[in-house]
Amino acid sequence: MEDDTALTLVDNKHNDAMMEEDTMLTRVDKHKQQRQANGHVIDTKNSNKYVFSCVIFASFNSVILGYDVGVMSGAILFIQEDLNISEIQVEVLVGILSIVSLLGSLAGGKSSDVLGRKWTIALAAIFFQLGGIIMALSPSYQVLMFGRILAGVGIGFGVMIAPVYITEIAPSVARGSLTSFPEIFTNFGILLGYVSNYVFSGLPVHYSWRVMLGVGILPSVFIGFTLFLIPESPRWLVMQNRLDEARVILSKITENESEVEEKLEEIQLAAGVSKVNQHEGKAIWKEILNPSSPGVRQMLIAGCGIQCFQQITGIDATVYYSPTIFKEAGIKGNTRLLATTVAVGFTKTIFILAAIFLIDKVGRKPLLYVSTIGMTFCLFCLSITLTFMQNGNAAILLVCVNVAFFSIGIGPICWVLSSEIFPLRLRAQASGLGAVGNRVSSGVVTMSFLSVSHAITFGGTFFVFSVISALSVVFVHKYVPETKGKSLEQIEMLFQNDGELRRELELGDAERLMQNEADRQ
Repeated sequence: MEDDTALTLVDNKHNDAMMEEDTMLTRVDKHKQQRQANGHVIDTKNSNKYVFSCVIFASFNSVILGYDVGVMSGAILFIQEDLNISEIQVEVLVGILSIVSLLGSLAGGKSSDVLGRKWTIALAAIFFQLGGIIMALSPSYQVLMFGRILAGVGIGFGVMIAPVYITEIAPSVARGSLTSFPEIFTNFGILLGYVSNYVFSGLPVHYSWRVMLGVGILPSVFIGFTLFLIPESPRWLVMQNRLDEARVILSKITENESEVEEKLEEIQLAAGVSKVNQHEGKAIWKEILNPSSPGVRQMLIAGCGIQCFQQITGIDATVYYSPTIFKEAGIKGNTRLLATTVAVGFTKTIFILAAIFLIDKVGRKPLLYVSTIGMTFCLFCLSITLTFMQNGNAAILLVCVNVAFFSIGIGPICWVLSSEIFPLRLRAQASGLGAVGNRVSSGVVTMSFLSVSHAITFGGTFFVFSVISALSVVFVHKYVPETKGKSLEQIEMLFQNDGELRRELELGDAERLMQNEADRQ
């Protein structure tokens, strides 16, 4: 009897929350209609410049991750020679950064809710600076590992918080492109790492890898200066009930008073529903780890699943061990091996730039299909090449085409989706959990790649990657929704209304397209 009464009370609270949500949504819709009837036009020229600057500065943490991935692929050749470490120690050194970064990603979810999105970015830079200094000055393998662990925690903070911050300040129409910027900067960092390997490879072995790793500290120093320029997330400020500050920042983003108040009301709606859920006693982590709502469960499957598939298809192993892969294919000499990696980094950077222009025009899902299908084909062909042909040039070409397909689709879109599909009350922690899955998957693959390749050959390993990539195509088809052009609040409702809003929003998209075509004619 008591259980029934408790359930009734919870249901009543839920119904009251839904009625309040419907009332506020009605007010928002009326506000939009009134604004459109009055002919208000939003001048977004200056606001777009402001948002773009914030996105650039917030993405610099990703340069650190990319640089580490790129530079370690070459530095490890000199570290192994200088410190006389085994192949198993090489795998641990390479993969440990991804494993320990889960600590930063998990802590980042909490710190971003307590300290704010902006100062979590600062924590990422501080940890990496400490780790980078220790790595560059390390006299032994043990000290080098300690520095790498600190750097990994910093990277964990960075990869989790940058997409969340950008998602929360970006306008819906450009959110996909802007949220892809961390992936662009990651690829730019990889390219810089490859170039650094090539430039400093002529130094004595004892100094070359130290200089390579030490240069990676510079982006984190720059981040310290950018913190004085970027604002806090307006959505986080609303959650802290700092509405005046949120209004000021929203005015810089939209530069239209009516649009500011409308957006503020929508954010307050999301934050208000969050508070209702908290009063019902639902702890955030409990809701994430044991979701009672089918909508939240679908969000977690889509967001965390795409993060894991991004890594278990072998992209980090391909980048970290590209010199080793090319050596296995017949390329000789450290200088030539490092020069070929520059081509890989250049390819990744060019195609991630292409993704920026396509993600909000073509949509997330079509690019994911192109990416995953293309990667499946390239990985299969690479497995055949490494097993039967031993052709270095063909291997280089296939690796470059594979990273091109990765960079135009699942590379950036994985971070876009995992930062935009979760509701405001869960966004930081759920995005952190997705980042943990991404980093753990990367760590497991990179720490086992050489051992597995020696056991089943390099060709056999890439065949396994191709099978996993084929499974990612099925996953995208079944679980990943299209979120192009929808506000964060609409995306949240899309999952929570058992597909009803999905059909409504898709119909709305079709009507807008037809209206645009009619206007052109």
